[in-house]
Amino acid sequence: MHTIIHRLDHSRFPSAEPTPAHRAPHYDCMDLPSALKLTVYVPGVDASGVEITTQGPDLFVTARKPHHVRVNWQALHLEGAQRDYQLKLRLGLGFDYEALEASVTRGVLTIVLPKSRLAHASPPDRHRQVA
Repeated sequence: MHTIIHRLDHSRFPSAEPTPAHRAPHYDCMDLPSALKLTVYVPGVDASGVEITTQGPDLFVTARKPHHVRVNWQALHLEGAQRDYQLKLRLGLGFDYEALEASVTRGVLTIVLPKSRLAHASPPDRHRQVA
C-alpha cells in the first residue's frame, strides 16, 4: 500500500523567530575628490530621529521613525514596516570624522565626510628603498 506524505511548506506559515529591531536602509556612495558623499534613504524619519556615531574606522547611522499610537489600534502586521533603520559601514581611517556634515530632506539623509590630508597626498612610489 502506497502512502503519499507531503512536506509542510513552511513559507506559508509565520515564523516563530522574532523580527530584528532594525532594518538596513538603502544607500548610495559617491567618491568625490575631497570627500565621500553618502546618500541614505530613510523614509518617514526627520532630523531629530537621526543619530550618527563613529568608532575607529566604522560609521554607524541610526534613524528612528516617530512611533504613533493610534486610538483605534489593531494589529495589522505593520511592525515590520515601522522598524527603525540602522546602517553600519567600515569606511577606514582616511576620513576626517570630526568634520562630518549631515542633512535630512524628505526622508533622504545626506552625509558628506571629508577626506583627511593624508588621503589627499599623492600615492607613494611603488618602489622604495627601505634599507
